[in-house]
Amino acid sequence: MSKNNKSEQISKSGLRSEYLTPLEVLGQSIANIAPSATPALVIPLVFATAGNGTWLAYLFATIAIAFVAANLNQFTRRSASPGSLYAYVAKGLGSNVGVIAGWALVLAYILTGGAVLTGFVNYANVLFEYGGITIPPVLIAIVGAVGAWFLAFKDIKLSTKIMLVLEVISLLLIIILALVVIISNGFTFDFGQLSLEGVSITSIGTGLVLAFFSFTGFESASSLGDEAKNPLKSIPRAVIRSALFVGIFFVVLSYSEVLGFIGSSTTLDSAAAPLSDIATTYGIGFFGPLISIGALISFWACFLACTNSGARILFTMSQHGIFHSLIGDAHADNKTPHIAITITALLATIVPVILIGSGAGLFDIYGWIGTIATYGFITLYTLISIAAPVYLYHEKELKPKNVIISVASVLVLLIPIIGSIYSNAQAAPYSWFIFIYLGWLVLGAIWLAFRKVQTPDVSSEVSTRIETVHQHYREARANGDGI
Repeated sequence: MSKNNKSEQISKSGLRSEYLTPLEVLGQSIANIAPSATPALVIPLVFATAGNGTWLAYLFATIAIAFVAANLNQFTRRSASPGSLYAYVAKGLGSNVGVIAGWALVLAYILTGGAVLTGFVNYANVLFEYGGITIPPVLIAIVGAVGAWFLAFKDIKLSTKIMLVLEVISLLLIIILALVVIISNGFTFDFGQLSLEGVSITSIGTGLVLAFFSFTGFESASSLGDEAKNPLKSIPRAVIRSALFVGIFFVVLSYSEVLGFIGSSTTLDSAAAPLSDIATTYGIGFFGPLISIGALISFWACFLACTNSGARILFTMSQHGIFHSLIGDAHADNKTPHIAITITALLATIVPVILIGSGAGLFDIYGWIGTIATYGFITLYTLISIAAPVYLYHEKELKPKNVIISVASVLVLLIPIIGSIYSNAQAAPYSWFIFIYLGWLVLGAIWLAFRKVQTPDVSSEVSTRIETVHQHYREARANGDGI
């Protein structure tokens, strides 16, 4: 079979198989992290609680994500499917836990999409202000969401290519700005940051919650299991490379960004466009609009990536009988999960649009729904870390180092979990968020119980479908097929 014909093969799920190159798979994870959006909006939010310990919060988050990636890759090196973490948790800890994990993951991707959509609106406003133009925020949000929905609906290859190219351009601009800040300060150390002046364990723990939000989506390449070429190699590489590269980037940028605001009359956490402010301070004001464009693009690409990955979880769960089978249909021509994409994009748009319409501030909305989304990702990362050694034990491949990595991962993840508990001591609405999230999990358990009443063998069907995929890859690996 020729390569061209092979690229048009259709997987059993209905998606186009052997379609995405390793670089395009990496593009999905990079775009879902939205690394150039973090210095524009998230680092200032982390600074609001962690202060001079912002860089340390990102260092802890990087270490934790590296552990999670190591656990996740125990699965991605052995099996691949659009179900991503949902399917892996179900394989390791059973279908019931897996379904609740999938329920939480769908919420996390939808709310992350909603959060970054407000970032898109914020930087669109910043750019429009340069030209003295005013456009209603709700209209900006809808236009951005529709554009992303169309690309996700049309072609996953087109989506991943565009996301990666746009993100690389944006990253280069921010890296240049960071170098200007460091060079202008004569490569001297900021001892206020390095000595953690004014920083407490509580402030670091609270800041870690949002620092983790900067990394969420690093695992989303795993949702391309049916569409990636050589998935057992390209996906685990994308997972670990995106986590480590972006982690180093965040640590350096958080340090240089705090350094760039020293002596400024405006604090980092109160700046509407912090990178533009730094550019003006250091005499390269023309960089401001360019970086704002980069931030705008990054937030939009992240919305697109969340739509891609969230839809594939919803699509797979529907094919397994958890949701209506119609949601598990693939488009006849595009070979994309078009109905799941439409639902995901619509829900990710409705949440911020309603909040914007109610008069809430864009930064507030970002923090609110971003915090709830982070609970979902931390839950999944903890579950995958627990599931990895259990899975390896059943596969008769468990080694002591796997247990050590799993325990280390869970222990490090306890830091943002405890930080979340401390953050609930804050004033409303932040004190409500953990209860909203737990309520969502309860709703998921009720839905699963309802589905079991409708279809008593739904849990066994989930297990059977997931095991069938794993068995296929076991046999392929045993035969040396090189997939």
